[in-house]
Order: sequence, then C-alpha cells, then structure tokens
Amino acid sequence: MQYGICSLSVVPLRIEPADTSELVTQVLYGDYFKVLEQRKKWSKIRLAFDSYEGWIDNKQYLEISEDNYKSLNNETPKLSLDLVEFIEDSDHQLHPILLGANLNGLSLLNHTYEGNLVEGKTDKSNLIKTAFLYLNAPYLWGGKTPFGIDCSGFTQMVYKLNGYKLLRDASQQATQGEALSFIEESEPGDLAFFDNNEGIITHVGIIMKDNYIIHAHGKVRVDRLDHSGIYNVDKRTHTHKLRVIKKII
Repeated sequence: MQYGICSLSVVPLRIEPADTSELVTQVLYGDYFKVLEQRKKWSKIRLAFDSYEGWIDNKQYLEISEDNYKSLNNETPKLSLDLVEFIEDSDHQLHPILLGANLNGLSLLNHTYEGNLVEGKTDKSNLIKTAFLYLNAPYLWGGKTPFGIDCSGFTQMVYKLNGYKLLRDASQQATQGEALSFIEESEPGDLAFFDNNEGIITHVGIIMKDNYIIHAHGKVRVDRLDHSGIYNVDKRTHTHKLRVIKKII
C-alpha cells in the first residue's frame, strides 16, 4: 500500500482518471490518503478523513511512508482558520492555502506557517459563526472552499473546523446523528436534510435560530426554514422539501 499527502492549496478529485471527468470532491493542502491504484498519470486514492475515493493527478501530491500516514492519522487535526494564508517552503517560496487546510504535515513537507489555526473540538454554539465564514461562497459541485463549495462540502467543512467528522455526501451525512421529530426540537448547528421527488436525499443545510437555515444553493445563503422545507425569499417559493432533522452534536 502506498500513501500520499496534498502539498498544494486545493486539488480536484475526479470520478475517472481524466481532466475532463466529473469533480467529486476537492483535496485541500495537508489532506493525506491511501493510494489504492497508481497509473502513469493518475492515482486512485481514499482520503483518510472521510474515506472518500477518487482519482488525483500524480503531479499534484507527494508520496509519504506508512509510518508518516499513521502518525498523521493519530494526531488531532490542526486546521488553518484564515480565508487565505501562505506557507513558506525550504526555498522561501510562498504557497497559498485556504480555510480548513490541514497543518499537521508542515514538518513532513518542510513548510512553515504563521497564520491562525484551530485545533480540537469547540462548543456547538461556534458552528454558526464558522458557517458565516463561507457566506456568499459560490456553489460548486464537489467544492470545499470559500471560492466554491457544495451543500455537503459546506456542512462537512464547518463541522471539521469545529473538531467533528461528517461524511462527504448529504445522503451519507443523513445516516449520522439522532433524528428529531420537529423543527422546534432543533438547536442552532443541527442539520436539516431535504429530498427529491424520488425520496433521495440531495441537500443539507445548517439550522440557525428563529427558523432560519444557512446552506449552499447558488451560493452560501440564509433562507427561512419551515415544516415544508426551505423558503427562498428572493424567489418567493419553497426550493427544497424537508425530509429529516439530525442532531450530530
């Protein structure tokens, strides 16, 4: 088994080994993984954080040892808390990194970092504050950064920055936590899930106080939440049908 770490700010993970293939998620600086299959130009990997799999360009990661991988896996994640910061390499060149980048591999990569970081679990009340760091970020299928993010990437990153693990897709996240019967039972930071006409969960957002929700739909935005679903004030219509509310913390 081979292992790797992302040494660039944000790298696409694709469903097939081709630049034209669908983006399924993004690999942020410092994310580490197992290499399941290696070809001439592409590698199929499994991310350590959420076990998500896809194909990454061989030019966009560095190989690490199994011991390095295990060591990183045993550490509490240290994550960048700045929208954009820089790491400095051994040649004194600067490389941009984004909010939520993993800093545990700095010494392994021979990089230095002087920005803000967060480590360990925070109080549930901090989730909404973190969510607003992504406000107005444009929607991007497979995205995980303030420069492009999808609904489940948004919830995953907000929870990750507060020390909690969510799976990658909305349908996977819906299998976590405890289901609540009514909106009135929910607290700010709980997750609301929404399904399509076939009953498949396709959307997720973070509940706020006073029946509001913050979610990624066109952009990360705040809308009303009621028993039917999400009410978009701009469109004056319900855009998503409520399926279940889950308490993760």
